[in-house]
Amino acid sequence: MGETIDPSRRLWDQIVALRPRVYRFAYVLVRSPDEADDLAQAALERAMTRHEQWQEGTRLDSWLFKIVHNLWLNRLSADNVRRQHRPALSLVATEEDGVRTAESRITLALVRRLIEKLPHDQRMALLLIVVEGLSYREAADILEVSVGTVTSRLARARIALRAALDDDAHQTTGGMIAAGGC
Repeated sequence: MGETIDPSRRLWDQIVALRPRVYRFAYVLVRSPDEADDLAQAALERAMTRHEQWQEGTRLDSWLFKIVHNLWLNRLSADNVRRQHRPALSLVATEEDGVRTAESRITLALVRRLIEKLPHDQRMALLLIVVEGLSYREAADILEVSVGTVTSRLARARIALRAALDDDAHQTTGGMIAAGGC
C-alpha cells in the first residue's frame, strides 16, 4: 500500500518550488538581492505559518505574491521611506553574435530604465501580468483593485513604454542622420 502524503508537506513542496518566482517578485520591489532574499524568506515563512489561510483550488503563486506585496507595503510604512524601485527583468540573448548581444543588452537597459520611470501602480500591473504571467483578476486581487483598474494601468504602462521607445528610436535615428550616418 502507498504512503499517504501529509497535505502540509505537499503544500510546503509547492511553496518551495515557487521560491525563485517569489524572490524575483521581491527583487522587483526592493532592488537589492539581500533585501529581496529577506522579503522572500519572510513571505515563505508567513505562508507556512498561516497556510490554513490559503484556499485549496486557488493559485498558490498569486497568494504568495500577495503576501510579498503586503509585507513590502508594511515595511515601507514602518520605515516611512519612499525609495525608487527598479524591476529585474531577465532577458538572455540567445545569439552569441557580439553585435546582437550588445544590441540586446542596450535594449534591455533601456527598457529597464523606462519601466523604472513608470508610476508604481503601472509598473506593478505590468510586472505581475507580463513578467509573472498572472491573469488580470489575480493581479487585481494582489493589488487590491478592480480588474478594470488593472486593465487601465496596464494599458497606460504599455502606451508609455511604446511612446518612450518610439521617441528613443526617433532620437537615435535623427542623431545618426544629423551626424552624417546611415
